[in-house]
Amino acid sequence: MNWQIVRLDDVAATPWRNGGGVTRELLAWPGAQDWRVRMSVAQVTRDGPFSRFDGVQRWFAVLAGAGVRLRLDGAAHVLTQRSAPFVFDGAADTDCRLLAGPTQDFNLMLRQCTGRMQRLQGRHAFGCGAGALVAVYGAGNAALLDVGGGQTQIAPQTLAWRILDAGGPVQVEAADALWMEIAP
Repeated sequence: MNWQIVRLDDVAATPWRNGGGVTRELLAWPGAQDWRVRMSVAQVTRDGPFSRFDGVQRWFAVLAGAGVRLRLDGAAHVLTQRSAPFVFDGAADTDCRLLAGPTQDFNLMLRQCTGRMQRLQGRHAFGCGAGALVAVYGAGNAALLDVGGGQTQIAPQTLAWRILDAGGPVQVEAADALWMEIAP
């Protein structure tokens, strides 16, 4: 299977019910209604609560803007473009406060599966198992992917994803990207 490419600018924005921003859904796998893996980019324009997702593990990373302060279960977590992705329970009451104006944020949501997300800068190699869903989001810069000698360049603000037919190394070179790996 080749990399599936989804450009942020090619995805329509969906306004939030609370009026606090918009979301662009880049991936809902295996389908929009019964997703186990969901990746999206949100534009947060004002303070407010996050939607609740029972039974979902959420990962959150700031892509642009000064950042946010998330309050979960009485604890505050300040997240900026330099912060590692933050993981939390989608059922938690989560309040978001903008630090200094709007932000652009990446969201990974997992239902009935496990995975991880990390911020990349430089060259990285990952050993992945057969059947894993892997993805790279080129945040502000292009990224180069290499699986078994086959290279794929992805543009900024673009998601590349695929399910690996066979296990083995995946190499990523990027100045600013997010790596996601979801177990089969």
